Amino acid sequence: MKPTTLSTLNRYKQEKKKFATITAYDASFARLFAQEGIQAMLIGDSLGMTLQGHSSTLPVTVEQIAYHTRCVRAGAPNAFLIADMPFMSYATPEQACLTAGTLMQAGANMVKIEGGNWLIPTVKMLTERAVPVCIHLGLTPQSVNVFGGYKVQGRKDYEAEQLKQDAIALENAGAQLAVLECVPVSLAKAITDALTVPVIGIGAGNVTDGQILVMHDLLGLTPQAPKFSKDFLQEAGSLKGAVSLYVQQVEQGLFPQEQHSFN
Repeated sequence: MKPTTLSTLNRYKQEKKKFATITAYDASFARLFAQEGIQAMLIGDSLGMTLQGHSSTLPVTVEQIAYHTRCVRAGAPNAFLIADMPFMSYATPEQACLTAGTLMQAGANMVKIEGGNWLIPTVKMLTERAVPVCIHLGLTPQSVNVFGGYKVQGRKDYEAEQLKQDAIALENAGAQLAVLECVPVSLAKAITDALTVPVIGIGAGNVTDGQILVMHDLLGLTPQAPKFSKDFLQEAGSLKGAVSLYVQQVEQGLFPQEQHSFN
């Protein structure tokens, strides 16, 4: 398989070809995901909850993300890898550059940061220094204490407009990919249509260019799984079958369905 690049994902958007992505944390699962057709993976700070057992992503460190990025790269040498920048590791543009350098040298192709237009100087500085940036809008888990829990974002008109304007501003600053989490389907469509870069949704309906799920949600391993997830392992009966079914249903527009989305 040829290496997957940003050009690959941009071509998928232009061709209106939906694509599946997933969180990955180790070489074995990364290899399985690649074999079943997943070309882009996120080394997510969700590992703080899924692997470490914390109640949020906040305790995760840069060194831990770098370690898991090296593991995933070993298992999926041709995949496009996005590495999360942990909580407070990009509070200033200068700090973001140091963090990004560590993660890119660990094997990432891109870094992901959570937040709105306050990140414009950071996005500019990173992209000018050869670090591709994925923005993350909507429910941003690192802001759980500000939100007062894991809640759908952008339901009010002014909130939706602000999220859309933030997305456009960050793309103009140089962002080359976007993740939308837990927003109404109508807002997800408006942002996906407004941006020229690919938009990946999680809890954003089937109107985005791509989808992502936490691997533990996909495999039915999460107690009290979120509304937007689906247990593909129960339906498919095997690990490989579950991943393959996920990819197939995303590409065919069969997942997510209305029951996995917010209005």
